[in-house]
Amino acid sequence: MAKKLITVNLDAVIDDKATSHYIHSTLREHIVEHVFVGDALRLLWKLGVTDVEVLRSEFDAGGYDLVMSRGKVDRHIQFKTVTVGGKAANTKVSLKLMDKPSGCVIWIVVTPKQLRFEYYLWFGGLPGRPLPDISEFKVAKHSKGNAEGEKIERPNHRIIPRGRFERLDTLDAVLKKLFGTLA
Repeated sequence: MAKKLITVNLDAVIDDKATSHYIHSTLREHIVEHVFVGDALRLLWKLGVTDVEVLRSEFDAGGYDLVMSRGKVDRHIQFKTVTVGGKAANTKVSLKLMDKPSGCVIWIVVTPKQLRFEYYLWFGGLPGRPLPDISEFKVAKHSKGNAEGEKIERPNHRIIPRGRFERLDTLDAVLKKLFGTLA
């Protein structure tokens, strides 16, 4: 019996924004997080920094995705992603992130097809300092409606406008925000 070769046009699948970015947004976020950690550790290695610990959260109950520690600085990081040209004007952040010793949000802007990092958006305090107070920002709502179609408020989440984030063009700049001087 002859075997049939099945081919898939991956470019067509990747070009379909609804498929690759909406339906698979969790996969995209995991890929971006893994690449961030790998690139960050590689850059730190090049700089001679080998005393960084990385701890992953099993799920986002504490308002963060990842902890990176160096010395006395424990950074609880909430990752967000958006594609280049994406229209997201804001993002939702848990109030619980303010309870962490040095919480921050890193919003990574990626290319749609290859998920290359174009630049970063930073929201956080100095190393060792807590997340700036976000309690006065607008209360977030669930993205999906309940049985009646109402989008219920999420009282423990706030909406942070994109304009409140600082643009950082390099991973080196992100690492300096996370840990200060790296020498």
